[in-house]
Amino acid sequence: MDNKNQTHCNQHGMQGSLEVICGPMFSGKSEELIRRLRRAKIAQQTTITFKPHIDHRYGLEFVVSHNGSKVEARPLNNVHDIITIVNEVNASVIGIDEAQFFSQDIVSVICQLVNNNKRVIVAGLDLDFRGAPFGCIPLLLAVADKVSKLQAICTQCGHDAHFTQRLVNGNPAKFDDPIIMIGAQEAYQARCRGCYSIDKVFSV
Repeated sequence: MDNKNQTHCNQHGMQGSLEVICGPMFSGKSEELIRRLRRAKIAQQTTITFKPHIDHRYGLEFVVSHNGSKVEARPLNNVHDIITIVNEVNASVIGIDEAQFFSQDIVSVICQLVNNNKRVIVAGLDLDFRGAPFGCIPLLLAVADKVSKLQAICTQCGHDAHFTQRLVNGNPAKFDDPIIMIGAQEAYQARCRGCYSIDKVFSV
């Protein structure tokens, strides 16, 4: 944000910001996103939530956490629609769930929102099932004002889990399997580093 915009934000008390909530599946990312959005609504701030169109596990028009909490959401195919919709409803707080499924273009869209004095709250997986950085999340983590990295509980040993284990017929998926496969407990588990299993280790 340039100095001119920074001065404008400070004068009006509406400085934009980016908050990123990340971690493995079942760590409570969507739940935390919903909690922050609800707090903003209680403060009488106008909110809007977006999600990728491919995430239809609990219906297209809601972000739903694994514990059943939910908030209305706009499913998107094109991230550039976000700016138009935000302007139409004059939202000051924008939630984005499962951001890793969006194209890299979402980074510039989010930066534009922040520069327009919007509070943007993003939730997403920081690592894919291979243990590799997932989509746009690494870039968003780099430019975020606030990062919340959550842990789940390992289904095998009960320790803190940082990895998402994909299962195929009860066995660990292969490294070269497709990166994106929508699913929940029937296809994924949270695992600690010691219990996580993959046939080939990711390397930079």
